[in-house]
Formats: sequence, structure tokens, C-alpha cells
Amino acid sequence: MASRGRAEIVVHFLTTHQRVVDELGRRVVGGVWQPGNPLPVEDALAAEIGVSRGVVREAVKALAAKGMLHVRPRTGTRVLPPEHWNHLDRDVLRWKQAGDATALLRDTGELRRIVEPEAARLAANRAGTDDVRVLYDSLAAMEAAAAEPGRRGYVEADIAFHRALLDASGNRLLGSLGRAVDIALEHSFLISTQTPGAVEASLPGHRAVVEAVEAHDPAAAAAAVLAIIKAADREITHSPGMPSGRPGDAV
Repeated sequence: MASRGRAEIVVHFLTTHQRVVDELGRRVVGGVWQPGNPLPVEDALAAEIGVSRGVVREAVKALAAKGMLHVRPRTGTRVLPPEHWNHLDRDVLRWKQAGDATALLRDTGELRRIVEPEAARLAANRAGTDDVRVLYDSLAAMEAAAAEPGRRGYVEADIAFHRALLDASGNRLLGSLGRAVDIALEHSFLISTQTPGAVEASLPGHRAVVEAVEAHDPAAAAAAVLAIIKAADREITHSPGMPSGRPGDAV
């Protein structure tokens, strides 16, 4: 067991299969192979990446399951247009973050505006004592992290808060959606919280959400979470961590 005060370093090792899926997925998202175009034959890909044909074949199957590739026996493997991809898949989100971070920020902001206010309305109508307690616990974790040097753990606590809000809606699909888009939320929050004053300004808004849910006030809950989202959009635009490109495209 690590001694108190000693930092623990966790190293995640990718299997060969995961490494090849990651390599091919990044190429598809990055436009190395355009939609409708065939991938190189298995032998060529295997030799280039340094793995067996079987590993390439299994990686292709994994990407096909994500809606990114279409495999046909005699015509080969072709890239499908982005509208076929599973954009809530965690790997696809990671690849989009690496390949077109600005577009991912824009999509995340739009999704939040559509989903979270209605989730807050439902939570204000349906949340029980345990749901409210989880929201208050998440808020307390955010406040504690905000007071720490370097604000370590703040983004994780912020994500937990918004996931708890979706869970409190009582709609299981919304709860699953929150867990699916963790990577997109993390990316967005890491950018927005780099704007000076953003963290301090966000805490009262999050408290307003919890208090409205606890008071069973749907309109106030929806308005409070929408105000948080709009503030985050502004903070992303002015953040020093904003990806290169036109900042307005992210919101």
C-alpha cells in the first residue's frame, strides 16, 4: 500500500488489439481515408503497423461495429460517412477530440443546451431525498476542489454533478447518456475552467440548480442549468486553452 502523501502513478497499457483499433480509428476520423474510399488490403496494413492480419481483421470488425467501416467480401472495406458513426462511442469521442477539438466543443455545447434544461425540469419534479443528497455531495466536492491549490479534481467533480443531475431526472436513457458523453464533458470543462474566474463564478450557479431541484421548482432548475451552459460557452470562447481555429465555432 502506498505511503500517505506519495503520489500514485497509474499506467494504462493498450493491448495490441486496442492499439490497432486506435490507430485505424484516428486515421478514419482524421480523414486519411475519405468516406467511400477503400482501406488498404489487410496484408499492407498489417505490414505497415507491424501486426498480424488477424489483428487487423479484428480491429476492422471493431470499427465496423462503431458504424465507421463497411466490410463486404469482394469489394473490400470502405469508410462510411460520419452520419453513420456512433458519435457517443467513447473511442469515437476521443478521436474527434484529437482530430477536430473545436467541432467537438461546439457539438457538446449544443447537446447540453438541448438535454440538460429538460433533465433539470424532470429532476425538480421527480428527484427524491437520495438524488438531492448526491447533488449536494457533488457540489461539495466541487467547492472543496476549487479551494485546493491547482484545483485538482475540480473537473471530475463537475462531471459527477452533471451526471447526477441526469440521473436525478428519473429517465434511464438520460442517465446512460451522461455516462456516454463523459469524455466530451471532460474536454469541454478542461477548456472552460482555464478562463480566469470561471471556477469561482460557476459554483453559485450549480448551487442554484440543487436548491431548485430540492424545492421542486422545474422552471428555476432549468433556468439555472441553462445559465451554467451559457456561461461555459462564453468561457470556452475566451479560454487560453481554446484549440486553434475560430473560437466562435465552438459555441
